[in-house]
Amino acid sequence: MRSGWLLRDGDVVCALEMTDSFGERAKGLSGRDGCDGALHLPGMRVVHTAGMRFSVDAAFLSEELVVVRIVRVPPWRVALPRRGVHSVLQTEAGALERWGVRVADRLDIREVR
Repeated sequence: MRSGWLLRDGDVVCALEMTDSFGERAKGLSGRDGCDGALHLPGMRVVHTAGMRFSVDAAFLSEELVVVRIVRVPPWRVALPRRGVHSVLQTEAGALERWGVRVADRLDIREVR
């Protein structure tokens, strides 16, 4: 996995992990006790929380990283996508609200090298 920052309007929202493989994307946050930042899952359109120990917020993103939909997903549930979704951002439940991320926000990703 790669590391980076999630930004909105040029300001850092949180630390970000970015998946590199289908296996990493399929696992998501499963098996963890929590998540301080967020996890970006490019190419994913569906969120599942099988094996999760906590609820997550999922932000469904367009190709341009515009937030299309935000849902809270309890453990052992599935959230289906909407049209135009190209990736998903997963965080601990409540994090997106604390950070002020809303539907229609355009996000940016900066990779740390």
